[in-house]
Amino acid sequence: YLMFFTNTGRVYVERVFQIPEGSRVSKGRSIKNLLNLQTEERIAAVLRIEAVGNEDKDATFVEDQFVLFATRSGKVKKTKLSDFRNYRKDGIIAIKIEDGNELIDVKLTNGTDEISLVTSKGYAVRTSEDNIRPMGRPSSGVAGIRPGDEDWLVSLAVVDNEEQLLVVSEKGLGKRTPFEDYPTKGRGGKGVITMKVTAKTGRVVGAIRVSEDDDIMLMTNTGQSVRIKAADARLTGRNAQGVILMKTKEG
Repeated sequence: YLMFFTNTGRVYVERVFQIPEGSRVSKGRSIKNLLNLQTEERIAAVLRIEAVGNEDKDATFVEDQFVLFATRSGKVKKTKLSDFRNYRKDGIIAIKIEDGNELIDVKLTNGTDEISLVTSKGYAVRTSEDNIRPMGRPSSGVAGIRPGDEDWLVSLAVVDNEEQLLVVSEKGLGKRTPFEDYPTKGRGGKGVITMKVTAKTGRVVGAIRVSEDDDIMLMTNTGQSVRIKAADARLTGRNAQGVILMKTKEG
């Protein structure tokens, strides 16, 4: 199953085999031909849920896994995966989004994972999911990080101390930093620097968990992509601006 979460906080569910397959350069079909999206809705995040049995939703959408949400304003929420078992073709509410806010990222967790929240100005909070109590679908969540003026949340990553946090900026610079460089604190703080944001780097646009052996795909807003080895992103401390991973054209 793929769970498609929209910026307005709704979720649509579709089986992977019902999505048309195409080559790397084919245009694809409009997502609106697949999902009954409402006007102004766009996809903010996608989760892959491994199907168990043949259409056995009880075994697939289980009680002991959680969907963790992060919004632009820095709010987080976790909801049992089982709460999404009875999805509908027209979508259901996944998280309540207040005016001026929008959904940024969604991850599947075990309920006690540690998470890292990253903002566009290069700040990060590392905290435990134990600080976030489970809530039902229509709730809006609690403060995970408090971005400063003209800052907002861009990414949510699940922590693994054997791996690193890869942070990438809008001008194609990036770097890896070990998770142990980030102190674990309570939720709702300003965070610590995870990337030195300058005119040369532009704002942070994404952060994901990687291992030394991973390959990474970097994609631009106009559809250009490159594939590189994670090891090509230099391993540095938190307060560095990284190296060029992909050259981006003006604009």
